[in-house]
Order: sequence, then structure tokens, then C-alpha cells
Amino acid sequence: MTQEFVKFGKREITTDEPFASGHRGCIGCGEALAVRLAMKALGRDVAIANATGCIEIISSPLPDTSWEVPWIHTLFENTAAVASGIESGYKMLMKKGRIPQKHIDVIAIAGDGATADIGIQALSGALERGHDFVYLCFDNEAYMNTGIQRSSSTPYGASTTTAPAGKVITVGQQTQKKNMPAIAVAHNIPYVATASPSYPFDLMEKVKKAADVKGPAYVHILSVCDTGWRIPTNMSVTIGRMAVQTGMFPLYEVENGKYKLNVDKELKPVEEYLKKQGRYRHLSDDEIQKIQEHVTQEYAKLKQLATS
Repeated sequence: MTQEFVKFGKREITTDEPFASGHRGCIGCGEALAVRLAMKALGRDVAIANATGCIEIISSPLPDTSWEVPWIHTLFENTAAVASGIESGYKMLMKKGRIPQKHIDVIAIAGDGATADIGIQALSGALERGHDFVYLCFDNEAYMNTGIQRSSSTPYGASTTTAPAGKVITVGQQTQKKNMPAIAVAHNIPYVATASPSYPFDLMEKVKKAADVKGPAYVHILSVCDTGWRIPTNMSVTIGRMAVQTGMFPLYEVENGKYKLNVDKELKPVEEYLKKQGRYRHLSDDEIQKIQEHVTQEYAKLKQLATS
């Protein structure tokens, strides 16, 4: 297949769309945009294991599909295990001469619930065993597909259907967001990164770099959900940028244990980010200040890692 490219300044991007239009994503879905960009970076020599969740539901309503590459639907809990099996299976088939020698990128796709909660055991095992695959977590910070229930990736203060802000518990989610990239780094794998479709070239470059790595790679992608975050449908990209600019979701990568901040500017106040989202509208000024202090501390830790 001959690829065509369009230029954006000094960069080129393929016009090929392995993740086709016509899916059932919500208007303004940040996750669908993130998947589209990731697939542009990966191309068609891939095999994908996709956990139950928003992406699986919107992209594969029988008898239709938006996937123009090999794709398997897996359960919440076993996406990394299925990807491990695909990688091992290809390796053995090539070794036995059953299929031609060819590099095929094995990709695991899952949301934050299937990654930070239900699937963390299988993911940890796959990373520890050193399988040559890429794990992409599309993080919309709750179980959006089944009704906006909280996950361990839901940020402190966000109101969800299972951690609602009310008269007794006024804050909503009472725990801090689980740091999945740090957990991946703790497995001593070659490559870990955070990304956002609001920074499209950064996202595509990181996904491509992850695929080129020999061994396991993990990319944690912020996927703005206008439905669950209660924002206008034309604000997904703007809100994603604000998450980075305020330090709520820093962009960085860790190559063989070495940290690098990809966007490092003076942080904007978190209030600018929080007050544009309905899921935070209940927060008092004191709670916003508490979130600001936490973000400032965590960003300082990250900067120290990047300069050490």
C-alpha cells in the first residue's frame, strides 16, 4: 500500500487511517482522537488486543468495525496477557517457518479501569516477563462506558456516580489519582511516557518510539471525556492542553530510567482547569488550594527526577 503524507511545518503525517471514521464515539471524544493519532504512528503491521471499554464499544458494534488492522476484543482483566500470547505466538510461528519473518507491533489498548484497577495484575506480569509489546492506556479518569463510576485513576475532588459530591462527603473522590506511569517505571522497562492528543505530534512520536523499543513499553494517554467531565463538546483539545499547562497531567518520558520533561513551562493555576469542568463545580476555594498544593509538590518531584 502506497502511503501519502501531508505537511505540517517541518513535520509530515500520513493520510492513512487504520482506525476508520464512522465509529460511535461521542461528539468531541478525546479518546477517539487519541486512538486515531496512535494508529497513524503505528501503521498497519500491528496486532491489537483491546480491552472492554469505551474504545471497544464505539469501534466494534456488530456487524461493523472501525478497525482496518488485526484486532481482538479482550476482557477488562486480561488485555496484557492476551498481548503477551500474541507476541509469543508470532515469535514461535516465525521460528517454525509457518509465517514469514516480519516485524509486527503487538499493541495492548485499555482504559484506566482496565489498566489501573482490573488489569493491573496481568499488566505487571507482562512487563516483568519482558514481552516485546506496547501497552497504551487511554485514561479518561473514570469508568465512562458504564456510567461514569470512579476508578483509581479518578483525580481527587472529581464527582462521579460512585463518588458523588454531596452533603456528607462534599469533595467527591477522596483519594489521589494512582500514578500508573511510576508503577510501570518501577518494572525497569525500557520506555514509559505520558501523552495527550492535545499535543498530537508529541503523542505520535512517543507511540512510534514505544513501538521501536525492544521489550515492553508503556504510554499513558490523557483522553478527555466531555460527557464524564461535563464540558462542551468543542472543548476537548483545549481542556487537554490546560491539564498539561497546569501540571495536572505533565508530559514526560522515561527512557531506560532517565526522566525527561517534554513540556516544562511555568504552571498556570489549577483553578483555570478545574472551573471549566462540571465534575469539579462543587469544590470550595480551600479544596482547590489543596489540589494546587498537591500538584505543585508532585511537579517539583518530577522536575527533580528530570534534572538528576
